[in-house]
Amino acid sequence: MASVGEENHTALTEFILLGFRSGPGTQVLPFVVFFVIYMTTVLGNIILVLIIRIDPRLHTPMYFFLMNLSLLDLCYSSTIAPKAMDSFLQGRKTISYNGCAAQLFFFALFGSTETFILAAMAYDRYIAICHPLLYPVTMSKRVCFQLIMGSYIGAGTTSIVQTSFTFALSYCGAKEINHFFCDVLPLLSLSCTDKHINVLLLFALSGLVIVSTSGIILISYAYIIYAILRIRSAKGRLKTLSTCSSHMVAVALFFGTVSFMYAQPGSLSSPHRSKVVSVFYTLVIPMLNPIIYSLRNKDVKDALRKTVSGIMTSK
Repeated sequence: MASVGEENHTALTEFILLGFRSGPGTQVLPFVVFFVIYMTTVLGNIILVLIIRIDPRLHTPMYFFLMNLSLLDLCYSSTIAPKAMDSFLQGRKTISYNGCAAQLFFFALFGSTETFILAAMAYDRYIAICHPLLYPVTMSKRVCFQLIMGSYIGAGTTSIVQTSFTFALSYCGAKEINHFFCDVLPLLSLSCTDKHINVLLLFALSGLVIVSTSGIILISYAYIIYAILRIRSAKGRLKTLSTCSSHMVAVALFFGTVSFMYAQPGSLSSPHRSKVVSVFYTLVIPMLNPIIYSLRNKDVKDALRKTVSGIMTSK
């Protein structure tokens, strides 16, 4: 006969996402905030992708990675925002068991892939600044494509492992997730079985991804800064630094919030703090990335002006 835990585990067909309050009814303010952020994210990232695709001057490895980062941000925020907005506005807080598993998988997939792509972008800047003569060969189209595919494969592997272990737990009838989406930590808190292995696995996988990718980024920028300091003219140093300043800001924002969320001791975490931080790295950062890369990048601004003027002239 199946154990009681197994029976309850198989009988559980849905979870309840509490959102930002545990009571019934709509949550208008969170809906408005999420709607504005999500629409800005979709519009900004689509415009950036189209500009990079349209303008031949942006058909370089750096902008190839940026285009993939924008597409990734679209998928990343779309995994979370639509379901959250539906629950806020309609009051339908339930999410099916399989839907929760799918949301966790894609959330982990896109989040982990973003860390790998940010690392690939740092490596790209390192080659461009420190080894400019080798840049066309080292960062060929084939290599860029392999880096993107490797990012998704590595992230997919960690996502499958994390999702499988999380949903192998028994929940014994507990179904209220104190969050606005299916994340690992709130799900682990619901389990009625021993979850020490899952907690260790979470920190091991998160630590492995964060440490490996941040290590690549730090080493790349150490060489970049050294190369910049060797440039004699202040104008030359500033021009070289400007080619990677947007990426540095994006890295600081993303890794700062993710490290705070998943690399902190359990005693420091709280449901309310986790929700606020989660809003930032699942919605705000994907919204800010196209703004950061557009405002601080002359090539993108020139391409945007050219595209807009072309549209206006055709009319």
